[in-house]
Amino acid sequence: MKNVLFVCTGNTCRSPLAEVLFRDLVKERSDYKIGSAGVGAYSGQPASRYSVTLAKEKGLDLSGHKSRAVTVDLVDEATHIFAMSRNHVAAILSDYPDADDKIYLISEFAADDSLRGRDLSDPFGGDLSEYRQTLEHLTRMLPCVLAYIEQTWKAEAGRGPAQGD
Repeated sequence: MKNVLFVCTGNTCRSPLAEVLFRDLVKERSDYKIGSAGVGAYSGQPASRYSVTLAKEKGLDLSGHKSRAVTVDLVDEATHIFAMSRNHVAAILSDYPDADDKIYLISEFAADDSLRGRDLSDPFGGDLSEYRQTLEHLTRMLPCVLAYIEQTWKAEAGRGPAQGD
């Protein structure tokens, strides 16, 4: 089972959008568990209204989302962690150094050179157009994230302690 965790700051804008979009990408698959959390999240907050609006436009539902903070259990259970910014990567590695082999910047695998390796800007406090740009960037990044997981999972899943791990 692949357990994918998307991480941002408050778990109300970017990571919930990434979670619901990625969930839609793999909706026909039973080998994925998908979640999101925030490095500075207050648990129980709803997704931002613009994130809910944009998800709804895509036929997706974020109305029941409740924010949660990154925890040791979430990090331990995740097979892949995709952070929205370098600061999120650094924050997780500071608290959970053993996650270094499974944490990535979400744009790391983007096919688009203008997006690859860049932080996904935080639309929090912005207008709908800023959220729409975040959604558009996620829509372009997430198929590449899925391709990365699919290309590397078979190799990882076949490895075991007897093969030198």
